[in-house]
Amino acid sequence: MMQQVLAGHHGTSVTVDACLACHVFWFDARESIQLSPASTLRLFRLIGEESSAEQRALTPAAKCPRCDLTLKPVHDIQRTTRFQYRRCPREHGRLITFFDFLREKNFLRPMSPDQIEELRRNIATVNCSNCGASIDLAKESTCPHCGSALSILDTDQAEKLVAELRAADRSGQPVDPTLPLKLEQARTEVARAFKGFEHEAGWYDEVMSSNLVVAGLQSLTRWLKRE
Repeated sequence: MMQQVLAGHHGTSVTVDACLACHVFWFDARESIQLSPASTLRLFRLIGEESSAEQRALTPAAKCPRCDLTLKPVHDIQRTTRFQYRRCPREHGRLITFFDFLREKNFLRPMSPDQIEELRRNIATVNCSNCGASIDLAKESTCPHCGSALSILDTDQAEKLVAELRAADRSGQPVDPTLPLKLEQARTEVARAFKGFEHEAGWYDEVMSSNLVVAGLQSLTRWLKRE
């Protein structure tokens, strides 16, 4: 695990453990909700920078780094998005994949039938964004290994979330999920960053070399790096 010391709310700090080889985060109890808006953006950027690397399979018997007990699988829902993670039976924390962390933050959406058909016309196979397994698009629209549906970065949510996080970070107020879009400049810049990325040849090249979610994250990461 690689430790990331990030800013939390009210001047606190949060230490997040990340395994870049397995594409997972370990959060001690309640650390995920203690992250400041700027720290959440830093984790999105980290995922975008590291997710293109080859992913190592996560063992089903993963153990808590604090007490060494086997972690228990948990299925949860945030708004209308389902995600999963593994938690310590003694409530020391939880292990969550990059993919499910993005799901939890409402950052991904399933591909529509029309989008899947367009993908099939351009690409024969794609790697699962969750576990890295190969998906034969001529036969399947879900991962045969882990069952994850084909998902892409929700660009509308990305645009809204980045603006909300920045607005909250500047004002010192907690993020309100219903907060209206306040930063028109941020909205314009994010929209420009994603314009046409699902249809250009370069996007399909990135998908074939990584996966659908990473292709979107790389676009977002390139934009965040200019900040």
